Amino acid sequence: MEDILRPIYQERASQANTLGVLIIEKKQKSIMTTDTFDAVLLIIVKEAEQPVFIKHYTYDEKKAALHIVTQEQLNKWLLLGSNRKVFEWLYIGKILFDRNEYINDLRTELMEFPFHGRKIKMGIEFAKLIRRYTDGKAFFDNRNYLDAYNYVVHSLHHLARLAVIENGFHPEVTVWDQVKQIEPEIYKLYEELVSSEESLDKRLELLFLASEFLIHSRTKVGASHIIDTLSEKSSWTFNEIMNHVELKEYSIDLGVLIEYLIEKGLVKINNVETKGQGVYHRNYSAEKLS
Repeated sequence: MEDILRPIYQERASQANTLGVLIIEKKQKSIMTTDTFDAVLLIIVKEAEQPVFIKHYTYDEKKAALHIVTQEQLNKWLLLGSNRKVFEWLYIGKILFDRNEYINDLRTELMEFPFHGRKIKMGIEFAKLIRRYTDGKAFFDNRNYLDAYNYVVHSLHHLARLAVIENGFHPEVTVWDQVKQIEPEIYKLYEELVSSEESLDKRLELLFLASEFLIHSRTKVGASHIIDTLSEKSSWTFNEIMNHVELKEYSIDLGVLIEYLIEKGLVKINNVETKGQGVYHRNYSAEKLS
């Protein structure tokens, strides 16, 4: 397949904008890695009009996919974990072209998982966990048990990913296999939720209690990134927090996370007077992590 696709990737490799080219070929037992295609060509470029461009090819009853991705988009996927397949492609793909060792350096960085990168990923994962847990609890309190179940499954997934990141690994391939080895307590919770013979409301009730303890025990780790960022100055408006370069990726989960951290005493509200009688601007500041 590589020989057949050579003219396609060689043309791209000759362009100064191209940083690297990988080919990922379908293995019999891992058809999902390539989304059923016989091969995927991943081309990473410095910049492009579209952050992601995909083209499909066919040859002798075989099919291939070409993915051209900008460096910025790739970095976003790696930070957010929003395209887990790309981790696998970077790990197992065969390097066909590598400008200035770009892909090799990227692989090394992924293997070493620098601490600052881990802190950001833990923060984003923790924010998602709090959002799912809070919404799930609200559904449970209103006796919407099926909706609560859906949110609890997602919150456990984020808790599992947080535990994997905390232990220095990328949770991008087989999360529950990783968690079974690293944090069996979380795996057991998940197992009890999906396979217990208790009634759904009873399962959820027990799970919320257990989850609350596990979330509380990880609050300082999960909140470390946002607290460190908020410590850069004494007071913030929510808009300033939302638009901070490192906090933008917390996205819609940021508001719920701030309220949770206020409840836990890690963020303080500072009321600033407005022109309106008895109306205050609500600013925020970080309390030191003990």
